[in-house]
Amino acid sequence: MKTTFYMSLLLAGLHAVAHGQLLPSHHNGHDTNEHIHHAHEAVACLKLVPNNADFAFQFFKEITLEAPNKNIFFSPVSISTAFAMLALGARSTTQTQILEGLTFNLTEIQEKEIQEGFHNLIHMLSHPEGGVQLNMGNAIFLTEKLKPLKKFLDDAKALYQLEAFTTDFNNPMEAEKQINDYIERKTHGKIADLVKDMDPQTVMLLATFVFFKGSWEKPFKPEHTEEREFFVDPEMTVKVPMMHQTGRFDLYFDEELSCTVVRLHYNGSATAFLVLPAKGKMKQLEETLVKETVQEWSEHLFQSLVSLYFPKFSISGSYEITNTLSKMGIVDVFSDQADLSGITGTPDLKVSKGF
Repeated sequence: MKTTFYMSLLLAGLHAVAHGQLLPSHHNGHDTNEHIHHAHEAVACLKLVPNNADFAFQFFKEITLEAPNKNIFFSPVSISTAFAMLALGARSTTQTQILEGLTFNLTEIQEKEIQEGFHNLIHMLSHPEGGVQLNMGNAIFLTEKLKPLKKFLDDAKALYQLEAFTTDFNNPMEAEKQINDYIERKTHGKIADLVKDMDPQTVMLLATFVFFKGSWEKPFKPEHTEEREFFVDPEMTVKVPMMHQTGRFDLYFDEELSCTVVRLHYNGSATAFLVLPAKGKMKQLEETLVKETVQEWSEHLFQSLVSLYFPKFSISGSYEITNTLSKMGIVDVFSDQADLSGITGTPDLKVSKGF
């Protein structure tokens, strides 16, 4: 029987409405070198972009099937990063399934290129432009008896900025506190008490997190916030505070999908797409949304005067993603067929739960 371990994939987000200030640019030799370095990283990341987007929309479709009529909130880059890192320690079919399940075509891109691409992606995301705060990281919590191979830890630290901690899972309360305190600190208090009812048989927990905080390029004024009706579903309406401003925004109406698209910019390079389907058209939008759709929206946006109301809301989601990823071809890593010998040196480890 294989030993099992947990994977925890986290996203904590906060969108601020305060106006941030862009940092001035200084033109000197050091900046030139920095620009060259960032350009190299950007090129490396470009190979990942189409695949990460395809993975995001495929995962989204699977989740909508599993949780119809429910809010959906997840971080695709957290999932793909965690499993790409896991692929470092996977071998044979297990590794192939993970990478192909992340939608990589292994006849067109090598595993080494994928790992380097994720390394550059993490570095770029961790050093965003002024006005945006974004923290991304990975941690592994190990029982003292489990001795990972030095190569795996070295590679994971170099490529994924992995932090490793020894944890006494035989003392579930102490282990939970250690892990939860770490996650709460890294997500600036946004995620607390994540791990509960820890199985004392656990030997390893792998956690990935993303924290984002951005300020709008066109900030909303607090004095313009007012209570208005928000339609939760066809039967339920609630009153919520809504930010409001009238101005020129990037706008597009997709006649084929019957939805209105507005693009908002944060200070820096981050953007948000707000998509409002016509009444009764949400299911159609969910079923047909692909990266090419978003690309088409981007190409057809035009500046238009808009009276924009944006509700204050809080959303969270928790998914046991083992079945979801199995449907996407990542099967063996969750079974006794798993070969994670690149982590421990022996094929006696499998993932018991991903959430």
